[in-house]
Amino acid sequence: MMTPTEAPSTTSQDERREWIRIDDRVLMEYRVVMESGHTLPVETGAPTADMISTAVGKPTAELLARSGDSLAGSPVLPWIMKVDYLLEVILNALAASQPDSVAMARPMDVNLSGGGVGFVSDRELSTGDQLALKLILPPFILIKATVRVIRAMAQAGGHGYIIATEFVDLKPDDQEHLIRHILQAQAEQLRARHKAAAAASGRLS
Repeated sequence: MMTPTEAPSTTSQDERREWIRIDDRVLMEYRVVMESGHTLPVETGAPTADMISTAVGKPTAELLARSGDSLAGSPVLPWIMKVDYLLEVILNALAASQPDSVAMARPMDVNLSGGGVGFVSDRELSTGDQLALKLILPPFILIKATVRVIRAMAQAGGHGYIIATEFVDLKPDDQEHLIRHILQAQAEQLRARHKAAAAASGRLS
């Protein structure tokens, strides 16, 4: 993952927010941008049924987790589940009949900040490569951006490559969505750690 970098002390509050980083798991798709402007898929082969199920169900599961009982008892929920089911059926059928037609975001472990994304790629990338990136943040926020690879190195053991990138084309509204997600996820992670520490302390006492 990308290692955190200290923000200069002279940066403004808005700039400092860009340096906040979290490890997260999100739906992501990326393609290599060629000199011609065309994009080249990195993932090869059709997505599996498990990949499709996870990609379709993850946003709804995260929406339920954030909404709590207010959505769980809502008459809208069965309709959301029905749409998810139909979408999954359609995508599985397309993946079986026309594998190249199904390009979709997949769950990936990433390191997020307002200035870039870090992740592990199965494919070797080079410093300076540009990637067309799609991120789906919970519950249903799509972010499209172009990033530049600023660091790429092989993982120990030879399983994939650790990629660090910086945004070179990100809309201000999308950056704000991203920073808000990072701050919320950071708060949730801190609460979870405090809760776990309190539970462990209770067991020891």
